[in-house]
Amino acid sequence: MLVISRQYEAFLDTFHMITLILPYSYHGGQSSRFTLVKDGNEIPLELKERIPLDDAMKYTVSLADELELGKTYTIKDEHNTETDLQIGAVIRTDEFDRQFYYDGDDLGLTFEEDRAVFKVWSPTATEVKVKLKAPQEEDAVQLAMERSINGVWELTIRENIEGWHYTFLTCINLIWSELVDPYAKSVSFNSEWGCAVDPEKITPRCSSLQPLPSPVDSVIYELNVRDFSSAKESGMKFKGKYLAFTEKETGTPSGLSSGISYLKELGVTHVELLPVNDFDGVSDDPADNRYNWGYNPLYFNAPEGSYSMNPADPAGRIRELKSAIHSLHQENIRVILDVVYNHVFVKETSSFEKLVPGYFFRHDENGLPSNGTGVGNDFASERLMARKFIKDSIRYWLKTYGVDGFRFDLMGILDVTTMNEIRDEVDEILPGAILIGEGWDLNTPIAPDRKANLRNANSLKGIGQFNDCFRDTIKGSTFNLHDKGFALGHGNLEAKVELVLTGSIGVTEGDKGIFNEPAQSVNYVESHDNHTLWDKMKACLEEEDELLMKRQKLATSMVLLSQGIPFLHAGQEFFRTKQGVENSYNSPVEINRIDWLRRERHEEDIEYIRGLIAIRKSHGAFRFRQSDLIRKHAFVHHPEEKLVSVHYRDVHPYGPWNELLLIFHSGESSNVRFPLPKGKSWTMLSDGKKANVNGLRELDGDSIGLEGICSYVIVR
Repeated sequence: MLVISRQYEAFLDTFHMITLILPYSYHGGQSSRFTLVKDGNEIPLELKERIPLDDAMKYTVSLADELELGKTYTIKDEHNTETDLQIGAVIRTDEFDRQFYYDGDDLGLTFEEDRAVFKVWSPTATEVKVKLKAPQEEDAVQLAMERSINGVWELTIRENIEGWHYTFLTCINLIWSELVDPYAKSVSFNSEWGCAVDPEKITPRCSSLQPLPSPVDSVIYELNVRDFSSAKESGMKFKGKYLAFTEKETGTPSGLSSGISYLKELGVTHVELLPVNDFDGVSDDPADNRYNWGYNPLYFNAPEGSYSMNPADPAGRIRELKSAIHSLHQENIRVILDVVYNHVFVKETSSFEKLVPGYFFRHDENGLPSNGTGVGNDFASERLMARKFIKDSIRYWLKTYGVDGFRFDLMGILDVTTMNEIRDEVDEILPGAILIGEGWDLNTPIAPDRKANLRNANSLKGIGQFNDCFRDTIKGSTFNLHDKGFALGHGNLEAKVELVLTGSIGVTEGDKGIFNEPAQSVNYVESHDNHTLWDKMKACLEEEDELLMKRQKLATSMVLLSQGIPFLHAGQEFFRTKQGVENSYNSPVEINRIDWLRRERHEEDIEYIRGLIAIRKSHGAFRFRQSDLIRKHAFVHHPEEKLVSVHYRDVHPYGPWNELLLIFHSGESSNVRFPLPKGKSWTMLSDGKKANVNGLRELDGDSIGLEGICSYVIVR
């Protein structure tokens, strides 16, 4: 291993400033003169500042002329001691971004007729090579790349290398590093190499489905590939694999639907898949029993190997994931990918850091890596080539895999401009495709008004955000296990309930809404993160299961009957449990997998949720696209504690009924009567136990008796 010994260090921190660090052990850290050695000539540097540090003296000197990056330069001091000029903070300047931005769509490996073209962006490298080997060979060859425009290095090979393995080698600050292409479309077993594959040649060819007229027409169902089919009773043979989604007409031991047939019967419009790009936390060895959700991203454009039948086949991964998406599309179920562009697994070993050290990750005012994600690094989406990578990746998944939308993990780390440009890019390919994200306000060093978070929702048009106000109002705080929301019996939340039921836009005078439009609100009470609703209730309520099930059905009905985008966690409809584990990201699959026997035990409860989904789809007043229509037609009321109603009037232009009356009662008493408008005939569609879009029964009289912990849909 090469060891570089420097008596002092010099860094190019801007195009016109060099920082030098002289340890006190070297001439007491003292120097009065520095020169730059360029093309054999010594150029005097103007000393600007001297700052004593704890163990060294820091000097700043100015450069009259800019240096050409990609070359090696030397600094000499008054003692004639030389050191190499390292690339420092210059890479985080606007000038660097402007000078080296590359707008081509051909980074990585592309195939052009009879040749393969490698391109990689590494403007601070002085040399770059491709390391290439045939898949069954031990020996690899190293081929020098040529520097091209804007810091891009390229190499053309005029022979068939499909199936070969490759990496890049970069020399930066005299250090050679080896890395897998961040644009790699597939990787080898255990992600050691990028693989030369052409996904366009791999069938099936996937095309996105036509987006629904509005995101509020969606019902999103969040799934993990491994969870979906791993249980013995799942009825699927490709357990934990992409191909489980290609199995049709599967069933549970009792003959009820499972797998993709179950999803179709339930009526969801979109499946949101937890990350399917290559990640760490599990290996590709089928004997490795470790479990991980996939939020440790390694290679953003390559399918994860552990979900493949043969992880050693780089083309096979692509084929199987395409087949899963194609199969879901055949059932008219759209696919949303959960994408994790906010961080990488380990910054120091990531390909991004080895390509341009210090560029792709955000740093604080002291030059230290920021950690708003909590995993040690924040991706610097505001930098032009970091933003470009995200946009390129989004385009790739849309065009090659035909996905139908994206969910952005920790979107609050990303910046507003990046997210808006992603919206524009997506609309060029698939106008109206769903984009949603976690808009949490995270401690990352960009200006507050630039964060793509809930506070800046009005600057993020066409992007939905997970509504934590909805979640905490209905369920109770995610971060306080014993905090109870409306559905868990907490009173005095009625005004907040009215807000979230009507899209969190504010419908009553003086209400300050969270969003401008209902499509910005993703309504949920449960997701892969934190306790399932069932486990939270088991921990904080000392009640019989029958009562808890009523509470969960009440909460789920509020998700499905509110304005905005409804979001369900897989198994929520049959009271999914993870045995009390709060954060099961690396718990055994036995904790995380879908319990299809539990699905059997709760068929009546599932039928109720199916009915609610059908009711939502049946009338446009459940899913208004404009805030003005909600304000015009919705009348909210809370006549007493733990009781809220939403009355939609004059809505016949949007569906088969002119009036819709939704009642949500979280009190335990069954001695509550709710008045109905006199002289009108009403039909009950849902009574908290059953739901039928064709009606359950006609109502007589001018009031209805409410059961405890129940919701109702009544129409006229």
